[in-house]
Formats: sequence, C-alpha cells, structure tokens
Amino acid sequence: MNRYPYNGGHVMTVPYKQVHDFNGLTPEEITELMLLTRRVQNAIKAVMNPDGFNVGINLGRVAGAGIVEHLHVHLVPRWNGDTNFMPVLAGISVVPEAITETAAKLRAELAKTD
Repeated sequence: MNRYPYNGGHVMTVPYKQVHDFNGLTPEEITELMLLTRRVQNAIKAVMNPDGFNVGINLGRVAGAGIVEHLHVHLVPRWNGDTNFMPVLAGISVVPEAITETAAKLRAELAKTD
C-alpha cells in the first residue's frame, strides 16, 4: 500500500532486487514484476470494483520518483467522478477507508490466488 495514496487502494508493486530502473533487472525479473502488477490489479478489481486504473512508473527524482533508488510500479484504482477539490485546493487526498482495512482485504484476496 502506498503510505501517501492518490486514491483509496493505491498500491505499489516492487521487485525484490533494489534497482533504480529496468536496466538493473533481468528479463525474467521484469516479467515477474509485470505479472505481480497484473495479479494485484485483479485483486483490487475484485475487492474495490473500480471503473479503471492509472498505472505508472516514475524513473528519477525529476520524474516524481519518491524512492529514486528502488523501481516500483504504481497501481491507482479510479472511479467515475472520483476527483474533487481537496487535492487542488488543500493539497491532500480524501481516502474513504483506512489503508490498513484496504490492505487486509487485498491480502485476503491475494491469498486466494497463491
């Protein structure tokens, strides 16, 4: 779970190997990361029923990477009409459920597919 989510259910998938970009991963590790990302997307879909997703990777500080030294993939579930004035005016996000509760639901869903 992202500690500072853009939206409820914002998850990051991360390879075991700490690298700053894809060049540090083998083709097998890249495949594993993408398969994990798909698996987490499916769990979010099953638990939260979003209308869509933003999936993104920020490489380098200038690109917005908060953890420059460790490649990670953002999965942000989106719903029709989910944007509001809070991020624009106050610089904060409103998350409708505690991160720990969402995490528990996603872990349970992921455990079904192990």
